[in-house]
Amino acid sequence: MDSSSLHRRQSMPQLNLDTREITLKIVYYGPALSGKTTNLQQLHALCENQSRGDMVTLDTQDDRTLYFDFLPIEFGVDGAYRIKLKLFTVPGQVMHRATRRVVLAGADAVAFIADSQRSSASANAYSYRDLESNLKANGIRIEDVPQVVQFNKRDLSDIKPLEEVREAWKGTGIPTVPASAVHGDGVLETFRVLLERLYQDLEKRHSFSSKFGIAESEFMDGVMQHFSSTAAS
Repeated sequence: MDSSSLHRRQSMPQLNLDTREITLKIVYYGPALSGKTTNLQQLHALCENQSRGDMVTLDTQDDRTLYFDFLPIEFGVDGAYRIKLKLFTVPGQVMHRATRRVVLAGADAVAFIADSQRSSASANAYSYRDLESNLKANGIRIEDVPQVVQFNKRDLSDIKPLEEVREAWKGTGIPTVPASAVHGDGVLETFRVLLERLYQDLEKRHSFSSKFGIAESEFMDGVMQHFSSTAAS
């Protein structure tokens, strides 16, 4: 696919007019073992029982990471629409590129989970190029997708200083969040920042607030009220 085949995203998120329900898809992307699965497991643990669905996992035969995780979160907005969030991870191994492309299709926002260790720099770079390539294969420009980059594993040794990370990403306009997902640190913040970016994108492209009667504060409060501020460990 050449660049002329790419387009700015104009289609609405999945919308069911009969049930007045809007479904938004968020994908956690990144290299193998960077902490994508841990992020979703922590979010699932932080989400109140009545608001979360079951965590569904399919294991690959050749690695201990998950094929994908699925977590629906629903909430209602008074007099308007219900919003359902679906959270996915992708398998990070190189051999699963086709699966990543399929899971990425229809994504409304992406959290890129990078490993902060210096030894993982090349894997992070490869995975981000892979993200761009798979979006392109789906006809989407990477700059048109709301993103946040989480630099995970800040509790380990030989990690890149945050100043270096921020300097490397400051020209992209993409927020970066430090994290230690295994301890729950930065998990909720990554999710919150991505939701803000997602809503702002929906408002810019679709006048979301006027069409569906959902202001940004209602959207954010409606989601975040279902989460405990105490991270699982």
